[in-house]
Amino acid sequence: MLNGSTFIRRELMIRIVRAFDSGSLESEIDQIPVKLRPKNERASRCCVYHDRAILKYRLMALLGISVEDETDETKPLSAYYAEKAWSSPDGGTAKPKTPLSVCGPACSGCPDAQVVSTQNCRGCFARPCMYNCPKKAIEVVDGHSVIDQKLCIKCGKCIAACPYNAIVKTTVPCEEACPVGAIKKNSFGVAEIDFEKCIFCGKCFNACPFAAVMERSQLVDVLAAMKRGEKLVAMIAPAAEKQFPGKIEQLLAACAKAGFGDVMEVALGAEMTTAHETAEFIERMEKDPKTFMTTSCCPAWVNLVWKHLPELVDHVSLTPSPMVYAREIAKAKDPNAKTVFIGPCVAKRSEARRKDVDYVLSFEELGAILAGRKIDVIACEPWPVERPANPTARNYAKSCGVTDAVLAEATAKIPGFKLDSKQINGIDRKTCTMVKLHASGKIPVNFLEVMACPGGCQNGPCSLVK
Repeated sequence: MLNGSTFIRRELMIRIVRAFDSGSLESEIDQIPVKLRPKNERASRCCVYHDRAILKYRLMALLGISVEDETDETKPLSAYYAEKAWSSPDGGTAKPKTPLSVCGPACSGCPDAQVVSTQNCRGCFARPCMYNCPKKAIEVVDGHSVIDQKLCIKCGKCIAACPYNAIVKTTVPCEEACPVGAIKKNSFGVAEIDFEKCIFCGKCFNACPFAAVMERSQLVDVLAAMKRGEKLVAMIAPAAEKQFPGKIEQLLAACAKAGFGDVMEVALGAEMTTAHETAEFIERMEKDPKTFMTTSCCPAWVNLVWKHLPELVDHVSLTPSPMVYAREIAKAKDPNAKTVFIGPCVAKRSEARRKDVDYVLSFEELGAILAGRKIDVIACEPWPVERPANPTARNYAKSCGVTDAVLAEATAKIPGFKLDSKQINGIDRKTCTMVKLHASGKIPVNFLEVMACPGGCQNGPCSLVK
């Protein structure tokens, strides 16, 4: 969904692409905040200087630099640019250790979540809020309901009972969105991410109305690799289908026109994931018909198990994700090429670090490259693919897509094959409980598909269209 946060993020990306291509990024980058927030225009916050400071930090994140690592507030963006990895001997493949960063000056320090009675309260005679409160936390004072925050347990019964919708629950959006409690306010009231807990699902990135949570980008790393003449293989995730206009073959052609040396569908890797995961599943069932296996293609889900549900590690499929198989295909074709996964996922950045994928771009970043270089996907002639990926592999981006692919593969091999499957469509605070119920056998299934994003990858946090 387009809003002020996404608008400014995409604007900054496009400006970076155009300034880089003109050879002026190092000299111009310090002027971008001033140009976007001139002193004679209305500020978004208290003043244009606050706006400019936040824009500086956004640009730091787009250079791949963690705001948390800042030691000198007077250091200009041009100095960060000059020191960045793309000028080092490793060719700029140093990946950020953590894909997210929090911009403290952008955080509004939201008040703690609480249930409050608003001015819509009529002080009615029935007083259902009082009578339904299990903790007797509500009383009517001077014709208006008042909630004792020390007694309130935020159960929501008063909210449901009020006929005037006068009682509401306020939230801290980033904390409310995080399924594992990895983001909290520090002693200064500013949000901080505990990366020991974080599963990089990107929900806080999407939820913050002030865009204080930022991705650490590899956009300039990719642009610099292109400029050095390195061959980059653009690996386009299946979720791209509805993110860009035209057909997938036209998007592949647009990527080639943008400077990628080769292009491919990650769905080709999904075909390999399906084959291996099906074989693994059948083998597990033969060994223990009472066990179950979960999918492994969603890195946020895998991170959740590793960090918060270690008792379920043995149930996660050992089959690599489509991205990993796509990398293998690309490297088999040209061992010297560097791989660039392009998709809607924050967690793929953490998986890429583990699995030797050189770069990760979001759909937003690819969109910025295409916009910055004025490439119209619809105007591109379709890329001549050697073999299009099969429909079940392209369907991986949707919830139930992996299940459908495994079922089709298994049925083709074993007539009458039965898959007792269940899908968890989006990770939230209830997910851990649901998975544990599956593990205990109270909800009997043998194949569990888990997607961090409701609806699947097509609704990932870095999507262009949702």
